[in-house]
Amino acid sequence: MSSSNPIDFYFDFSSPYGYFAAEGLEDVVAPYNRTIRWHPILIGVAMKETGAVPLAGVPVKGDYLLYDCARLARFMDIPWTLPGDFPISTANAARAFYVIDDVDPDQAKDFARAVYRTYFGEGKNIQGVEAVADIADSVGADRGHVLDAIKTPEAKTRLKDEIDTSIERGVFGSPFVIVDDEQFWGSDRFWMIKRWLRSGGW
Repeated sequence: MSSSNPIDFYFDFSSPYGYFAAEGLEDVVAPYNRTIRWHPILIGVAMKETGAVPLAGVPVKGDYLLYDCARLARFMDIPWTLPGDFPISTANAARAFYVIDDVDPDQAKDFARAVYRTYFGEGKNIQGVEAVADIADSVGADRGHVLDAIKTPEAKTRLKDEIDTSIERGVFGSPFVIVDDEQFWGSDRFWMIKRWLRSGGW
């Protein structure tokens, strides 16, 4: 069973494991000639549907999260800094992604990685529209266009539609990868995604 269908990658910019996935998923998929559609969402909406709470706020598990993230960053050899404001709303960054994606999907992916690196690599707040526009500018996007567009009703509706679609598809966490309707939750499932792509499933 082989397929050329795009792989869907759902994530929240406030998700540390989403950060790790964004740094590695393209490399996992590259040998199999499959494209990846990136979908930033607000995972808090899905959590309300399932009754879940952010892991960082759960006793004991929250402490493990911080330890595990630092360890995983060392393993992947990428920067890690726990932001002073964590978690945060990432609606502006998500809207900006789709504004850029409509023009240049590859640039949108560069933007997404830059947002993650700014937030979890440097520990800087990425919540405000000016911060988001600055990051967009750093990857070559039109800063003024992004700054104006993310404030429009169209941008807000686009993000809401993406979130609604993700919930309809069963997305409940970040990162969440869907390969030909097969769901994989978590950056620790890359080995399984690779096996699934290589074998065609089981």
